[in-house]
Amino acid sequence: MVSEARARRIGDRIQEELSVLFQREVSDPRLVMLTVTDVEVDRELAFATVFVTATGGEERMEEVLQALDGAGGFLRHELASRINLRNFPRLRFRWDFSQERGARIDELLDMLSSEDEGDTSEIRDH
Repeated sequence: MVSEARARRIGDRIQEELSVLFQREVSDPRLVMLTVTDVEVDRELAFATVFVTATGGEERMEEVLQALDGAGGFLRHELASRINLRNFPRLRFRWDFSQERGARIDELLDMLSSEDEGDTSEIRDH
């Protein structure tokens, strides 16, 4: 078992290397304009959960995750050759909904803000 800090450093390194792989090595057209937003490695180094998003948003989620699952063996092999670990963690791919959630929260806050401005102008008129 490794420390949380070491697991975080390994996750950061996997994220960097995956980004390079997606830019230069992966030729699957379903994986264009893909962003690796985070990688979480468990303390046993058994699994690395890779969070991704892509242009086109959630409409592309299913095809992107399917392509990643298909390329998982290749990606793990390439990463293992670039990152020196005794046993390389298995990759799990998950869609990162945080950008969509953040945009929705901003939208709701803007709506509340505009409603509040409307309420204060009505109070000033009376």
